[in-house]
Amino acid sequence: MNRITANRLFWPLLSLALLLAANLFEIRSAADAAAQEATSIVDGSAMEPRGSFCDREVKLVTVGDTELLFTLQFFKLEVRNGCLYGTLVEILKWGSIIAALACGMTLVIATGGIDLSVGSMIAVGGGIAAMLVTKTELNFGLVILITLAACTLAGTWNGVLVAYAGIQPFVATLILMVAGRGIAQEICRGLIVTFDGHAAFESIYSGSIGAIPICVVVVALLFVATGLLVRRTAVGLFVESVGNNASASRFSGINARAVKVMAYAFCGLCAGVAGLIDASSIRGADCNQAGRMFELYAIFAVVVGGASLTGGRFTLLGSLIGAILFQTLRHTMYAFGVRSDVVPAYLAIIIIAVCLLQSPEFRAKLWRRRDDREGPR
Repeated sequence: MNRITANRLFWPLLSLALLLAANLFEIRSAADAAAQEATSIVDGSAMEPRGSFCDREVKLVTVGDTELLFTLQFFKLEVRNGCLYGTLVEILKWGSIIAALACGMTLVIATGGIDLSVGSMIAVGGGIAAMLVTKTELNFGLVILITLAACTLAGTWNGVLVAYAGIQPFVATLILMVAGRGIAQEICRGLIVTFDGHAAFESIYSGSIGAIPICVVVVALLFVATGLLVRRTAVGLFVESVGNNASASRFSGINARAVKVMAYAFCGLCAGVAGLIDASSIRGADCNQAGRMFELYAIFAVVVGGASLTGGRFTLLGSLIGAILFQTLRHTMYAFGVRSDVVPAYLAIIIIAVCLLQSPEFRAKLWRRRDDREGPR
């Protein structure tokens, strides 16, 4: 049992499983139930037989005017017009933005750094792409390349400041975090740039490949390619070596500066991917709001996934699970009627709980206290 709980992925997976289980239940007021019944009578759906087992609801308990229901609606999936729909699909689609950021942030944190500018880079990437598709006649493939190149260049700038100028990662990326938002506003002239009707751009979020959303496919391929790069080549070993001890890795022949620049540049590339997905989801670029707090969401995903903020060990799978956990938690809070301004408090509780349970020292103290209470057998 200890070997299982010591695994870095055990607690994030357990937290995700508990959140999914919580969505089997729904709290509904009597007024909401009456309104839903009236709607079903008006549109005639009340006279139709349930088409899916997931549509059935079981009333568990009623307290006052509030009902607790057991339902499988959360897990219901259906294909319409060749696209897969359902709550789980929406979680994956919205979570793909955080997952893309977490993919790049994982390598940065593994080198012992941090990147606070990815949220602003989302705004920059979305702004560049939106302006290019609305103001020019460039091929959309070229628009994507220009956007990703610009964000990669921004990430490279962060890497140069950290590796060659010797500036602390927190300060170096804070510079672009502040300046990037202003750059994005300048690109869009302070306006919300919309591109309704641009089928190619809109399809990044709303389109599908074999019923699977394109954004989910893109991020999955990003993780697979990154995983092959860091685990099938020496890149992953270099990253962990630099994160564990940059000086020792340099004396052993590793170009620690180049590794750090590479990590930050890749993080910029991932932010560009996230920026394209984010802009596609709202069919426009809102440089004032796009990517706000997303740098913290990405760090949440990476840390909860089992990476060490001090550098060294990392797991891409853990970061992916952390991103899905984050988005599932947000959806669950909204489903249970938690106000959006209160949700960050619950996120903080989950972060603390998972991180503590991942700590061998904390678990050892916890088990020791339990054994002390039980006494000798």
